[in-house]
Amino acid sequence: MYGIDSYVAIGDSFTEGLNDALPDGSFRGWADRLAEILAAGRPDFRYANLSLRGKMLDEIMDEQLPIALELKPDLVTLCAGGNDIIVPGADVDAVAERLEEGVAKLREAGIPVLMFNGPDTKVLSVMSVLRGKVAIYNTHLWAIAERHGARMVDLWAMTPLHDRRAWSDDRLHFSPDAHRRIALKSAEVLGIPVEGDWREPWPVEAVPSRWIDSRRSDLTWTKVHLLPWIRRQLRGESMGDGLSPKRPQLAPLAPVTPLAPLEVLEVPDNAQQAS
Repeated sequence: MYGIDSYVAIGDSFTEGLNDALPDGSFRGWADRLAEILAAGRPDFRYANLSLRGKMLDEIMDEQLPIALELKPDLVTLCAGGNDIIVPGADVDAVAERLEEGVAKLREAGIPVLMFNGPDTKVLSVMSVLRGKVAIYNTHLWAIAERHGARMVDLWAMTPLHDRRAWSDDRLHFSPDAHRRIALKSAEVLGIPVEGDWREPWPVEAVPSRWIDSRRSDLTWTKVHLLPWIRRQLRGESMGDGLSPKRPQLAPLAPVTPLAPLEVLEVPDNAQQAS
């Protein structure tokens, strides 16, 4: 699998990179991080990321998949359906069937596919109620990958993601360090040597969370994140409304610019006296 000169990522907010924020307010995420790994030593490498927050599976299949098929890259990563199965009353079997249609089209076109299953939500308190639906969907995903010769990044089995620090405050999106780990795991599945180990344990927490603090956190999360999400669903709105993909075309990967250090200026003596 190693020797990838073009890569297209399709999906939702997970693949867009929420909440791995850059200084300019955009998001980096595991897919960009994986692209950086793939681009190392390959000057002709090109990358597109068509994913967009809030996208449902049908939107990904109708809007992003045709572009990926047209571009015909050396690799497509696909993670979709998560926004569908968390909707109350969702038919997980039907969601998996629709996803398989997309995987089949990619594989029939001769495009290698890297899939992702859902993470274990047990650590997420209120969101842990979704654990059963995620597990059922994952069973479908493994079967789809086997039937079509796709590779799988097993997020459920990544024990570092079972820590609260792997998640951002909204409990729906991963933290920057979790995105880093997922990129390393993805490279491992593709057989690409990397520096760094996604299995690296988290630092020991000095003070464990108290029960009352956890409940307060649950209430805050419900007010700030869950209720607004429910309202958007009822209105047929999406986080991605009015937004465009961050990398709509295959293009060379520009290096990530870190935050510039602050420049300390020396103040002349006369200026100090004037103040």
